[in-house]
Amino acid sequence: MPKKAHPLSALEVKRLTTPGFHAVGDVAGLLLRVDKSGARSWILRYTTGETRLAQSGKPYKVRRDHGLGGYPDTSLAMARDKARKVREMLAEGIDPLSQKKAAQQARLAAERRRLTFAQAAEAVIKVKQAEASSPRHSQQWRQSLEAYALPELGAMSVADIELVHVKQALEPIWQSKPTTAARVRQRIESVLAWATAHGHRAGPNPAAWKGNLDAVLPATAKIMKKAHHRAMPIDDMPAFWARLSERGDTASKALAFTILTGSRSGEVLGARWEEIDVAGAVWTVPPERMKGRREHRVPLAPAAVELLRSLPLADEGLVFPNKMGRKLCDRALINVLDDMGDRERTTVHGFRSSLRDWMAERTATPHDVAEMVLAHAIGNQAEAAYRRGDLLPKRTRVMKQWAAFLATPASASGKKVTAIRKASTE
Repeated sequence: MPKKAHPLSALEVKRLTTPGFHAVGDVAGLLLRVDKSGARSWILRYTTGETRLAQSGKPYKVRRDHGLGGYPDTSLAMARDKARKVREMLAEGIDPLSQKKAAQQARLAAERRRLTFAQAAEAVIKVKQAEASSPRHSQQWRQSLEAYALPELGAMSVADIELVHVKQALEPIWQSKPTTAARVRQRIESVLAWATAHGHRAGPNPAAWKGNLDAVLPATAKIMKKAHHRAMPIDDMPAFWARLSERGDTASKALAFTILTGSRSGEVLGARWEEIDVAGAVWTVPPERMKGRREHRVPLAPAAVELLRSLPLADEGLVFPNKMGRKLCDRALINVLDDMGDRERTTVHGFRSSLRDWMAERTATPHDVAEMVLAHAIGNQAEAAYRRGDLLPKRTRVMKQWAAFLATPASASGKKVTAIRKASTE
């Protein structure tokens, strides 16, 4: 403990104007600090129980300055009274500055925990926008949460959300819209997981399914009706293809290219000339436009190359732009089906199912080749870990056969199985 200085009177303190620290006595460590500007304030200087090592290796006690207020608003008598109280706390082993810092941290933690579900959802949606292979994915996040989660959970603090609240949000759609409800549950779980990771809540996730909601809600897999994209029957494809091939507009050619390559519409509508090697008959789709976020090489059958050559060739830019030079919207392909009167028979995505059915029923295409044709992720993790090639030669043969099948006159398209198991090296 520092030595007590000779006690100064209030008048003597008033006369202290030299910049520096002046001991005023009566309470050990009580100082009047005078700044060069003339401003004066009270501090209590004390040592803590913490010991540190100087650069020289010599240990020293940590010293702290505790502010007690400005002078003259805080008088000498008031400063001495405050200093005595601090000294009493120190005598009891309580460091007031550490205590104050802990209280501030607790307040900050409490403020962070008051983050609402709506605010957390907005932060997660921004992350999803950065991750999404198409704007539609992040839009679906926003729309589903706004429609089904925010009315019940939006204004609540994420720290206060419990299983009962999640259940109340999901119950109205759980049996009437099981597919949507399952997605909303997963998205609520992601928002609350984000909140936990960022320190806004603690404890188990009340939107988790296993060992949690599965005890109070029926499994959606058991109550939902199986729904699939409408798909054109295999034997109807050649006749449809003949009618589609007669159309010369950009949207129709984009749909034809989608069918020839077995690609997703978003991948085709965003296709750029710099991605396509017309001479090598390969289209390389960058990872940011792939659902699996991995680059995908698409072999182009001669019919696909011919279709591309029918378009205005360029070194860069969109392959299928609209009249304004911008990307065609998804609706453009749907409109083609409307114009052709086939909207009730198939969806644009359904053509991938038609291709998959054709590979399974009319060819001897191995399962792994068929899955890679459609750019599906390899389900077996062990196989995925060892798979290095993309089976391009085999997929090239499949796409040539698919194009040939589409061009076959409808009367000649039978149920003949085509083998693709030829000797090849990869």
